[in-house]
Amino acid sequence: MGSSKQDVTILQPWLGDLKAGYDRNVTSQPNYFLHSPASLITTSNLHSLHLGTGESIYTSLLPLLESAEEELILVTCFWASSATQKLVNDALKTLSEKGISRDRKIRVRICFSSSSVFQKLLHPQSLNGKVYPPESWQSTLNLPDLDLLQGLDMQVKSIFLLPFSVMHPKFIVVDRKVAVLPSCNVSWEDWFEGAVTLTGPVVSCFVNFWREFWAQQEDRDELVTLSTSSGHEGSLAKTSQQSPQGQLPIHTPVNSKDIPTIFLPSPHHRNPDFRLPWQEHSNPPPTPLNTFFLRSLLSAEREVYIQTPNLTAPPALTAILSTLRRGINIHIVTSEKLMILEQLVTAGTTTSRCITKLISKYQTLYSSSPSDLEAGRPKPGKLRIDYFIPREGSGDKEPQQSHLKCTIVDQEFVILGSGNLDRASWYTSQELGVAFFDDMFAKRLLGDLGQALDGRFKNVL
Repeated sequence: MGSSKQDVTILQPWLGDLKAGYDRNVTSQPNYFLHSPASLITTSNLHSLHLGTGESIYTSLLPLLESAEEELILVTCFWASSATQKLVNDALKTLSEKGISRDRKIRVRICFSSSSVFQKLLHPQSLNGKVYPPESWQSTLNLPDLDLLQGLDMQVKSIFLLPFSVMHPKFIVVDRKVAVLPSCNVSWEDWFEGAVTLTGPVVSCFVNFWREFWAQQEDRDELVTLSTSSGHEGSLAKTSQQSPQGQLPIHTPVNSKDIPTIFLPSPHHRNPDFRLPWQEHSNPPPTPLNTFFLRSLLSAEREVYIQTPNLTAPPALTAILSTLRRGINIHIVTSEKLMILEQLVTAGTTTSRCITKLISKYQTLYSSSPSDLEAGRPKPGKLRIDYFIPREGSGDKEPQQSHLKCTIVDQEFVILGSGNLDRASWYTSQELGVAFFDDMFAKRLLGDLGQALDGRFKNVL
């Protein structure tokens, strides 16, 4: 990225953060990036942006999944019987027919972490995870009958570690040429979600992440050579269909090439490192994603947009308040009552409580900080907070909660992925984010979100 502002204000300090945190990161998995953190700096081509529910996103992605010629990798956190999962089944049956017709099996790797509370409690406590025998696929995971999958070389694997180490990333790789970064699981929830489709060098970063953590040893050892022809142009184009103004889903074509891109893995940690209520919060694991988010807020010069399902991570809340103190405007969209029990267990608090405290601290800061431009102390930035709510009269498929994870800084770069700004994502869960340095995409995403959220928020501040 040369000598750009991002290189000076974010990338070099961020690389320094990773170096300083080496001792804590080296015990994490995966940690393959530690020997060369700069390998996470890459480029990508953005093809499409999708906003809607998980079902609508997978519906739009179905042609791409079915276009696989050699391999389909699907990684998700939660796997559940649902309309979304039925779409995956449809893709698997189509790929199997393709494999049979040409007498060459298509390789499919499905990876997930959670399917039920019972599954997590009884899950093997090893990073080797659990590989599901084919005869259990239909009864346990609601996959198609084996007779309908004869054209596939398929493996299904799960990894989960007690107490809270859920593997939370969600991504898809088709023929090691196209990657999809969705916020949604393969599950039943009608939540507001987003996804982008990508090609270019960044795809190899997704493959490396899968290989180093999820792949079985035989997959890691095998050198896979795929055909040189892409064969996905048509399926990428089909995912880019505009919806009527103001309605969901929104599928926007994007034609951004050679975007400076940062791949941001965030390894899991078994120790939640809890503190008592009167104690200072512990320092978060210095993962690439955690440290990049903090550096991004430090680099902000005008405004930050944050959309997160929950907001309970003390380091994120502290960084938000510090950013406001510098005179930077912040707009937060979150959920008031999403997964309350999980928040209480993993964070000891809830988003609504944290929002109330943030507003109180901000109001104190604002009232006690008159601007003193001569002394270099600007008035604190403006804070806006909205809770996502379903739009009235929009039908059965109206999203009930917001599950998108998105940060947009100065309308110049975007962070998307699986990482919430909650304590679980920051301290225990495995996460994956990607940062895109493209102001046109940042502005387009912000505009599409404004359209999508029209009539779907309750203003708090």
